[in-house]
Amino acid sequence: MLVVFGGLPGTGKTTIAREVARRQGALYLRIDTIEHSIQAGVPGGGIGIAGYAVALALARENLSVGQVVVADAVNPVPEARDAWRDTATRLSIRLIEIEIVCSDALEHRRRVDARRTAWEAGQNALGDAAMAGPVPPAWDDVLKRHYVPWNEDHWVINTALSSAAEAVAAICARLSAAGSAET
Repeated sequence: MLVVFGGLPGTGKTTIAREVARRQGALYLRIDTIEHSIQAGVPGGGIGIAGYAVALALARENLSVGQVVVADAVNPVPEARDAWRDTATRLSIRLIEIEIVCSDALEHRRRVDARRTAWEAGQNALGDAAMAGPVPPAWDDVLKRHYVPWNEDHWVINTALSSAAEAVAAICARLSAAGSAET
């Protein structure tokens, strides 16, 4: 089974996807981590779609040996979402697509700002031994981000209306039902 998460930064996507992967014993693929790792090896170089290409290759390889895969990415354009769908179709495996949104703009901004503030505080505390990992986007970056609304059939979870724990429980219940239907 392939579970693909999408949504803008700060919606709760990574918190939910990471916990779903943990509970399902699934391979967890986070595009931000992959892209950051590629950039570390190619200082100053653009990586384009390389992060998605690596994630898709890892997903295909793991799905082909029966591993459940949870992919955590913004998936901002139909082409990115189509690539996941094509992978599932080619391997004849179940695909569950989940878009995480936060309809409360003030709460969404609070989350984005809090992540950025925590990251900056960590940078200041560590000095020369700065924290590894990508710089969280600022609110203006989130607003300016190119993001094409989903027209594909998918499940939308609004984290302004439910907690991360409630979302994880609902997703795991659906995955269990989907897994039962396949056997």
